[in-house]
Amino acid sequence: MVNPHHLHTMKPLLMVILFVSASFAGCFSSEETSTSQVEAIFDFEPDKNIRVGMDIDFDAGASLPTGASLTYKWDFDSDGSYDETGRTTTWSYPDPGTYEVTLTVSDGTSSSSQSRDIKVIDADAAEPIADAGSYSQASDCEGDQTSSGNYYLVYICEMDKSTSSKSILATTTVTLDGSESEPGSDDEYISEWEWDLDLQRDEDGDGDPKNDADLTGESVDWREVAPGEYKIALTVTNGVGLSSVDETVVYVNYAGTWKDFSIGGNTSNNPIDIDFTFQATQDIDSSNTIRRAAGELVYLKEDPDCTDIVPGEGSNCRAKLDMYGFNSTDEEAGNTSAIGVDQRKSGDCDSDTDCVWLQFTGSYHFSESQWKDGEWTLTVRNEMVNDLEIESFTIRLIYK
Repeated sequence: MVNPHHLHTMKPLLMVILFVSASFAGCFSSEETSTSQVEAIFDFEPDKNIRVGMDIDFDAGASLPTGASLTYKWDFDSDGSYDETGRTTTWSYPDPGTYEVTLTVSDGTSSSSQSRDIKVIDADAAEPIADAGSYSQASDCEGDQTSSGNYYLVYICEMDKSTSSKSILATTTVTLDGSESEPGSDDEYISEWEWDLDLQRDEDGDGDPKNDADLTGESVDWREVAPGEYKIALTVTNGVGLSSVDETVVYVNYAGTWKDFSIGGNTSNNPIDIDFTFQATQDIDSSNTIRRAAGELVYLKEDPDCTDIVPGEGSNCRAKLDMYGFNSTDEEAGNTSAIGVDQRKSGDCDSDTDCVWLQFTGSYHFSESQWKDGEWTLTVRNEMVNDLEIESFTIRLIYK
């Protein structure tokens, strides 16, 4: 049984404990609030080619902390006084020039400011016209005429590769030419040519992934370009600050051939493989998508060193080599084993050689749901006991 006297003396103590707990709770809450940093952040639209009298929409919704009750004050003419309030607002300028816009935000305790410059131009100023250019190599790796259009098309040709390297690692240089761009009027000039080589990445953090200055200049050399399909953009700016953007595509195709080498025989009930590797890209987001990858194998029909196994009862001289394709996770994507020797007569075959092709298409084999992109392997396989002679083995990577 609780002593009433004890109960009476516990009440003040309990009230003190509750009061102290509430006091500490308030302190903890205050600390959390004080650690929330106030930061002014704003964007505006349009963000370029702004003319006299044009409405500019300003938005400070990205200011921090998110969800806090903030006040917003705008100074549009750098005179130290506030012209507008509110998270969003609209402003225009009656005269051309460069203006500093300042946003100040506050949570009642702390404040923060951000300033950005806006260039305003005459209402009748002419915009430039960007032209990213085009180019097509006159012939492909076999000397055949190529197609041409509003794009760049180049070939990497390694037609006598050494078997000491069985990987495709070659790159090339693509010359980009923006010289056909126009400044907008006869009394204007182009002051900047900026080439963005990756339209999926916003490297300068301005919210526009198509205006990064990866290369600058009227005509530039884009070095170390691997086989692939690349969407790029050229931004030109004229003397009054107006700009224009033109997008184009760069295609880099590849052909590589290894000549006059041999493959060992299957003498231990295990086929003999020679592996060749290449990178294939199927990136839908960046539009870097391979159309076709192919292996072409030409080899002697008969082993010149072979003899009959049993005289008069058959011969092992008729050669048969096959190709196997494996995706980036080593799953088999296809092979030529079902093609009989009597069907191997197309391509570069003559009376002494057999020809066989193995082809993969970008719309199927390299799609995400099928075989994916990455490093692929093309394997030349010999399941016969004889060493066999290969006249040529070619890999083609076609993006255009």
